[in-house]
Amino acid sequence: MIKVVDKLLLFLYSIVILCLSVCMLSIGFGWINKSMMDDVVRELYRLDSIQITFAVVGVILFIISLRFFIVSLQRGSASAPSIDQRTDFGDIRISLETIENLALKAASRQRGVKDLRVRIRATDAGLEIVIRAVVDGESSIPVLTEEIQRAVKEHVEDIAGIPVTNVAVYVANIIQTGAFKSRVE
Repeated sequence: MIKVVDKLLLFLYSIVILCLSVCMLSIGFGWINKSMMDDVVRELYRLDSIQITFAVVGVILFIISLRFFIVSLQRGSASAPSIDQRTDFGDIRISLETIENLALKAASRQRGVKDLRVRIRATDAGLEIVIRAVVDGESSIPVLTEEIQRAVKEHVEDIAGIPVTNVAVYVANIIQTGAFKSRVE
């Protein structure tokens, strides 16, 4: 939620800075002459409502600038998402990318699988793995997907030591094997 608010603030801040830079360019290149600037400044000091508006906008911009300054100084969690485990000897962190590669390795060992993509979601109960596969169409799809599910679950649990609660396999397509010649009669 905080990242969304920061992105919105950054967007608004960028728009304000863009407008200010256009004004500065206009003054710098003489597109706005001195008499126009004098009129704008006189109007600013003549009406209290405009002064209050400028003061409020200034305070808001100052707060946004301060927020971005603080965020820039903080050490962000730039590391990849991971699964954290505590053992008797210390902490272990396994990245989700590592789990994805383990699942890919196990699924690619199955005969008939041609193209794989894996997504991992970590829950409190364990890992949920979603595999998108393109198969050759030579073997039974229910049998093949069950073998993929079993192999991935066992491999990830054995290697990473993290329980796998669900392995979902989505067969996206089949690949046509062999070349078909058209018959002309």
